[in-house]
This record gives sequence, structure tokens and C-alpha cells, in this order.
Amino acid sequence: MYQDRIVIDGLQYCNWDREYFQTLKASGISAVHATLVYHENARQTLSRFAEWNLRFEQNADLIMPVNSMADIETAKAQGKVGIFFGAQNCSPIDDEIGLIEVMRQQGLLIMQLTYNNQSLLATGCYEKNDSGITRFGRQAIEEMNRVGMIVDMSHSAERSTLEAIDISSKSGVGFMEPKITLAGIEYLEANSAKAKWFHSFPNRIAVISLIVAVIGLWLAVK
Repeated sequence: MYQDRIVIDGLQYCNWDREYFQTLKASGISAVHATLVYHENARQTLSRFAEWNLRFEQNADLIMPVNSMADIETAKAQGKVGIFFGAQNCSPIDDEIGLIEVMRQQGLLIMQLTYNNQSLLATGCYEKNDSGITRFGRQAIEEMNRVGMIVDMSHSAERSTLEAIDISSKSGVGFMEPKITLAGIEYLEANSAKAKWFHSFPNRIAVISLIVAVIGLWLAVK
């Protein structure tokens, strides 16, 4: 099946080297969502792009950058693995709305609004009080819709996630169809913030089923 169809690895963070790229190519994977940064600021994020530019140059027979769905189709046709980038936090834009477009032009296709803790844009799932999407967060979502960057609500709190769904108005974002991703539904201790999300999962599915979205699931078993 992997050889005949487009298959996308939804998220990877690993030691990127030629041996691993060879493994990816042999597997039949068409494209991989690579975590570019976690908490790096704008300047540090540009350095990560520079590192990847070197990887693309040194491994051009195995991998290629992805900026659109057409690039994934091209990678598949050429027998290469497409690499597209995501940020697991909003730190790459510092506090400047204009950097969203700059990062999109560099190849950042997905950005989380928060990573567990309160950010300038939204509340993370570890916070006791979920104040929802901030004013700057609303502006950021609208700008992400405009430039074609997927809004990722992994590691976010419930209110923030549902508000992001309401605010994000664009289903086709110039890269893939989902306007938003909601990943990280985990089985954890009953008193944890994430467990609350898990236990109300049927309600979340009822809401998510009404929009265009990608849901990532995994289980963490004791």
C-alpha cells in the first residue's frame, strides 16, 4: 500500500541523518512532518532552517522540501521523501505578527499556539485556569489562515482549543485541507488536565466532526 499511495507521517522528531532518510525512503513514506523547533525564538528558528537547507543539499537524492501538496506528489513521483516543517510552540514569531508570513515563506507550514503552558496566543493543557485564545492569538490565527499555515492545537487547554476552532475560518490553507489539527488525546492520571480532555472525548469528537480537522491519537500506558 505504501508504494502505491501517498502516506504521510504526521509528526517526527529524531536524529535526522542520511541513514534515517534511507530508511524513510525504503518504507514507502511519501512525506514527513518534521518538528523544526520547540521553544526557539525567531533567530534560532532561522538557524534550524539553515541546518535543514544543508540536509536537503547533502541528501537531494533522498529528500526534498515541501511547501504545498503538489510538492508531496512530486516527491512521490520522484521516489523521494517530502519534508515539511512544524513548530511545537508559537515562539518562532516572538511577539510580532508579521513573522508568521516570514516563517511561512521559509517553509513553516504548521504552528502550535502553545506547548503545555500559557503562551502569548493561548492556554496550555497544564495550566489550572484556561483563559482561552488571547487577543494576539486571534490575530495570529487569522494571519495563519491568510498565509496558509495550519493551526495546531496539540498540548492546548480545552477552551483555547474550542475557541481556535471557532476563530479559524479557512478550511483550505494552501497546503492541506485541514484548517486545524487537534492532537495529543492521552490517557493519563485522572486528575490531570489532559485526562479531562480524554474523558470528555465523545463531546470533543462531536464538535470536531463538524469541521475540517486532523486528529492525532496515542496512548501512554503505565
